[in-house]
Amino acid sequence: MSSTGAVVVYGATGHTGRFVVAELLERGFTTVVSGRDAAQLEILAKEWGVEARPATVDDPSALDRALEGVAAVINAAGPFAVTAGPVVEAAVRAGIPYVDVAAEIEANVAMFGREAATPVVPAMAFYGGLGDLLVTAAMGELTAADEVHVAYGLSSWHPTPGTRVAGEVSHERRAGRRVRFRDGALQYHDDKASEEEWDFPEPLGRRAVIAEFTMADVVTVPSHLAVPEVRTYMAVEAARDLADEDTPAPAPVDGSGRSDQTFVVDVVVRAGDAERRAIARGQDIYAVTAPLAVEAVQRILTGRTRTTGVASAGAMFDAADFLRALAPHVSVELPA
Repeated sequence: MSSTGAVVVYGATGHTGRFVVAELLERGFTTVVSGRDAAQLEILAKEWGVEARPATVDDPSALDRALEGVAAVINAAGPFAVTAGPVVEAAVRAGIPYVDVAAEIEANVAMFGREAATPVVPAMAFYGGLGDLLVTAAMGELTAADEVHVAYGLSSWHPTPGTRVAGEVSHERRAGRRVRFRDGALQYHDDKASEEEWDFPEPLGRRAVIAEFTMADVVTVPSHLAVPEVRTYMAVEAARDLADEDTPAPAPVDGSGRSDQTFVVDVVVRAGDAERRAIARGQDIYAVTAPLAVEAVQRILTGRTRTTGVASAGAMFDAADFLRALAPHVSVELPA
């Protein structure tokens, strides 16, 4: 099988990785599956009719073979504190674009500190990528704002094993501290979490949220927009699900494998007396990461980018156009 023009999915056997592979195949991409579990990769390769190239992140030669002759790589394998560096280095050696779906703040920070001659888009996922696109679209012609608020209204949150492992890694790297973006910088602190009320658009309405439930948006948004304060919020119900060790992994309810989880992401940008809002609605935060990542690769490979090197979704792409292209997976409301 020729791999020319193919896209490698590293971490293809994981929950999100499977959605990414399905999305690539749906769009007609030649797909190569890669990752650490050779046996599982072979099983899935036969199921999907694709090529498998096993590789571990501690073996640069194997990673180079996995990326040989392909057009791009999507890294869906957490924890990204472990995988992102080796995989992006292999992509740079191969001279191909790299996209990942990391929601680990420290891994995101490290990625934005890198240099690359080809497009590298970190956090191209529900957390980080979607919020950054919404903020960028809401700002429109503005180049700076006073505050950005991103509120996540999730009906529930059944975390995957990968989400739990990534959370443990982040907790250890922060020594149990919390993090926020204030006064133009990431701040680590020991303040207790607090609850507030947030007026979500329909169908959620007014809900209790955890204030400063900090997600990857505090890295992606300030990476290219002059905003000294970025705050993210999480619906209390979802935060409690995540904190409960007994909450099961997501269960499929349709033929695509999506769970019954629904979400509303409500973005508010404040600049002086002006306030702008952008809203996204959809189903299953893991499933919706796939069209985000694949749309990014498709735009990179067809030359629909605004920059090169390491950049967030909002800096790399036309944010409003990108968001509208996510239909029917995501419905959006953007400022006129």
